[in-house]
Amino acid sequence: MYSATDPLSTTLSALADPTRRALLARLSQGEATVNELAEPFDITLQAVSRHLKVLETAGLISRGREAQWRPCKLETARLQEVDGWLARYRMFWEGSFDKMGAYLDEITKGDDNGSKN
Repeated sequence: MYSATDPLSTTLSALADPTRRALLARLSQGEATVNELAEPFDITLQAVSRHLKVLETAGLISRGREAQWRPCKLETARLQEVDGWLARYRMFWEGSFDKMGAYLDEITKGDDNGSKN
């Protein structure tokens, strides 16, 4: 049964925003504070915090607490789930491309055999 709040839907919804994807890309290089994450963006610190909350709710990041420092860390389990879901479709796409390639080879050979200069 479909649920709008299933983990995959929550993850895909979080990934739909380019700012959140950029934050994840930065976190793929290592932990960072909210201030470090906000640095390259022309948005408020509060807006960055809201984006981080969405990512955290989706399970894409975690936030630690070390004294006054609250590092954000990329969590890969949800991304692996998305990759697993996409893998089923990837097999279909690759199979379709293989069939198309074989068909193109077949019609190209037909053109080569039937035309003489």
